[in-house]
Amino acid sequence: MRQLREAIGWTQEALAERANIDRSYVAGIEAGLRNRPPKRYPRSQRGLASVCQRSSTLSASAPVRRATIPAHRTPMDRAYILAEICRTTAENGGSPLGRLRFLAETGIKEHHWNQYWARWSEAVREAGFDATNRFNEAIPDEALLEKLSAFVRELGRFPVERELKVKSRADSTFPSSKTFRKFGNRLALTERLLAFAIARGYADVAAICPESVIPVRTKPSRALIVEMGSVYLAKSGKYFKIGYSNAVGRRERELAIQLPDKLQVVHEIKTDDPRGIEDYWHRRFSDCRRNGEWFDLTADHVAAFRRRKTM
Repeated sequence: MRQLREAIGWTQEALAERANIDRSYVAGIEAGLRNRPPKRYPRSQRGLASVCQRSSTLSASAPVRRATIPAHRTPMDRAYILAEICRTTAENGGSPLGRLRFLAETGIKEHHWNQYWARWSEAVREAGFDATNRFNEAIPDEALLEKLSAFVRELGRFPVERELKVKSRADSTFPSSKTFRKFGNRLALTERLLAFAIARGYADVAAICPESVIPVRTKPSRALIVEMGSVYLAKSGKYFKIGYSNAVGRRERELAIQLPDKLQVVHEIKTDDPRGIEDYWHRRFSDCRRNGEWFDLTADHVAAFRRRKTM
């Protein structure tokens, strides 16, 4: 089929258009990787079977050579793959194709060339082309920020990553969204673009950037979490209990169940350090301690405790 197509000077795109099929399908048929369309697609059948013969009237200077399409598959050996790399590179102006575009152009899949080369760049290099610059050339930061500035100006806002992906697919000159990750997260990229816009005098871009900065939410450190509570003085019988709780009423009910005598809360001190303040009063009244947190206090001791509302 390729001989028939090239005899009249048609490209794969021209043949695909006349046969009403995709160009990559034509490439796959010529490479022996795809079959011709089934009979339920008569237009495609007629187009591929006779398009070259019927076109002889359109190109008198290039008569059609009668040939039959070989039924056997093209062998996917090293020589054939290298020849296809050379052909597609020449058609692309001397620049080697990437592996995905090479697949679309020739139908040669990764598992075909992967039998001979571990990396696509090695295959390109063996074909006689320098793949280093083509695949690994880094885009300067200035060029990246210039592209991003133009896109921000086009949108009127700072783009999200999905918008960068869509732009990259639609515009072959726009860098991949992953390329901008070198600047850091969204906040870092926005700050870098803002500095670039101010330096270049892009007032419109500089005005958009601050509005696009999203504050980073951080969880408060455990050291900053303040524990509020109360230190209470409660009386049961003739003895007093000094303890702490973040809910004095609940603690009073719990203790009342355990004690034979009625429990009454005499006073409570609000504090942000319940344990420390409780320890302070335990040490202050240590001479009056009877057992655990129970003390035998005098009226002066109770008055001293009640003078404090907060600590």
